[in-house]
Amino acid sequence: MKRLIIILFLIAFCLQGLMSQSDESRSVYLITVDPGDQIYSIYGHSALRIVDVREGTDEFYNWGVFDFDTPNFAWKFAKGRLDYLLDVNSPNSFLGEYIYEKRTVRQQKINFESAEIDKLAELLKENLKPENIKYRYDFFYDDCSTRIRDLIEKAVGSKLIYPPAEKGSQPSFRVEVGKYQQSYPWKQFGINLIMGRPGERITDLRSRMFLPLEMMDGLSQAVVNRDGKLLPLLSNQSLLLQFDPPVVKNTFFTSPVFLFSLILILLIIQLALYKGKKLNRIIDIILFTVFSFLAVLMVFFNFFTDHVQMRWNLNIIWLSPFILICLVALILDKPWESWFKTVFWISSIAFIIQIILPRGYVFSFIPLILILMLRSAARAGFKWNPLGLNMF
Repeated sequence: MKRLIIILFLIAFCLQGLMSQSDESRSVYLITVDPGDQIYSIYGHSALRIVDVREGTDEFYNWGVFDFDTPNFAWKFAKGRLDYLLDVNSPNSFLGEYIYEKRTVRQQKINFESAEIDKLAELLKENLKPENIKYRYDFFYDDCSTRIRDLIEKAVGSKLIYPPAEKGSQPSFRVEVGKYQQSYPWKQFGINLIMGRPGERITDLRSRMFLPLEMMDGLSQAVVNRDGKLLPLLSNQSLLLQFDPPVVKNTFFTSPVFLFSLILILLIIQLALYKGKKLNRIIDIILFTVFSFLAVLMVFFNFFTDHVQMRWNLNIIWLSPFILICLVALILDKPWESWFKTVFWISSIAFIIQIILPRGYVFSFIPLILILMLRSAARAGFKWNPLGLNMF
């Protein structure tokens, strides 16, 4: 009898050990949503799904939510002070949005042990506290994807192993973001215009996980050390929703490079054929108003926003505040040639910098810089300029 009790005790102990390692009643999944065709969705989306069979729950944890009813929403968004929050959705609620948007949703099981699921549950409980449910969004370092990456790292601990660093040169944040903008040249133009020097920082596999698809790929390469055995962190990829990728119809003739170049050519022809004061003043007021708006944006994003990604924006060299003085001169019809000379020489320096240090993302800026050089030189009083205007 005593021997039987010992045997039963050993069996119970072994079963308890097995259950502590594997809990089939609870499953955690990484959810990855394919890019959409809107400015906020072209990079994709990530979430966590936790299914508890015993409790009868199936919940999606989503860190990509913000409140449109936030007071001064637009201003806080521009300033980089808009808080995002964690939301918990049912399957119907979470997937319903992507059914409407026709975006593919993938699911991968995260191979947690029971203790790691418990740790994750504790972390999520802490995240859901009123004082923690909101967070200050940062596109590169603290978004819907990095929040999930960080939770997985905390739950697994030192047993999580990423693959060795890649050999050769690594892409910058700007290049990584640009891969998702290639089909949207105007969005790419706008984002490249306002993105500053932080976008040039080099990324590694982990830092690229601010992008949902990159995180799915990176975590798929990660392994977990289970008693000396390296097991994959993610497994069993499946499709929750499947749609064809969005069809984007773009032609070179509607791209910023072509349209800005066409405007440049037309302006050169116009200056060569017609030097009348009234028409040229109207054209320049329009052009310098546009450039002045962009110059104000450069000042704002360089000095008055919390968006780290937009600081140290070197486009402020050619989109300088001096352009605003030129606009005032045009509106008041004043002969302030020295300010037009200043804008011309600064724009020329910026143009040379673009040529000497070429990067693919600046191609659409070059015709704009040349337009600014053309129109400022026309009013700068340069005797050598055959396209000059004697307006004053």
